[in-house]
Amino acid sequence: MQLGMVGLGRMGFNMAHRLIADGHAVVGYDRVPEQVAAIQAVGGGGASSIEALVGQLAAPRVVWLMLPAGAPTSQQIAALAEVLAPDDLVIDGGNSNYHDSQRNAALLQEHQIHFLDVGVSGGIWGFTEGFCLMAGGALDVFARVEPILRTLAPPDGYRLVGPAGAGHFAKMVHNGIEYGMMQAYAEGFELLRAKQEFGYDLHGLAELWRHGSVVRSWLLDLAADAFAKDADLSTIKDYVEDSGEGRWTVKEAIDLAIPVPVITLALQLRFLSRQPESFGAKVVAALRNEFGGHAVVKSGTAH
Repeated sequence: MQLGMVGLGRMGFNMAHRLIADGHAVVGYDRVPEQVAAIQAVGGGGASSIEALVGQLAAPRVVWLMLPAGAPTSQQIAALAEVLAPDDLVIDGGNSNYHDSQRNAALLQEHQIHFLDVGVSGGIWGFTEGFCLMAGGALDVFARVEPILRTLAPPDGYRLVGPAGAGHFAKMVHNGIEYGMMQAYAEGFELLRAKQEFGYDLHGLAELWRHGSVVRSWLLDLAADAFAKDADLSTIKDYVEDSGEGRWTVKEAIDLAIPVPVITLALQLRFLSRQPESFGAKVVAALRNEFGGHAVVKSGTAH
């Protein structure tokens, strides 16, 4: 099949490259010209603008976006609505909020342009391992691009999960679950490291658990790789960013009155990791001193 790929960052480039390697015709566009040159170097086509990209595609066109969520994606979809034709298709594969996806689907429908929101999981390993794809939209539209999805995904790794918005809602919850799983591994390995009398080899334990253990997973595989490179993770700062999906998951859980304590706490601990010092912890220490005379550690003192 032929398609245009807009956004050739880490994910978009690898997806386009995987498609090209399987014989699909991909025309790439990115605001960074070097990324366009890179996709041309692996056999793809290149475009210097959205208009140029659309002009190189045969009708009915398929344009796949891999852009940052929010305004960048919505603005690009609005621009595409003005240059695409009826029966063309726009796929949003970024981590968009599902509300945005529903609005973008409605906007494109006014122009008789189809829309799929596709949650994509697989990270930088997707080129070799395949990407898990969660699609939202109409069945006939999904079927039209199934050859593309089949190439991008591993066996049984793609599915139509519901109407417009459902793909990105599923990806949002997927990432919320990921927060909780990573936090559990983090706490376990920190506890093991603290038990110094046993002198645990964290890489060795991670490798052990990968074989037959009920906690084995791809995340554990990645933990083993990380410990192999740097046993104490000494080169990594204890600062954890979040890309939005965890916050959205917690908000949706509140709106639906569904308890998600593990995901919520994992998100809150990411916030905690960004504080150079915790004022809240200072308040707790001061209160313990006030009501019980418990000792406090003064600022600037080793402890």
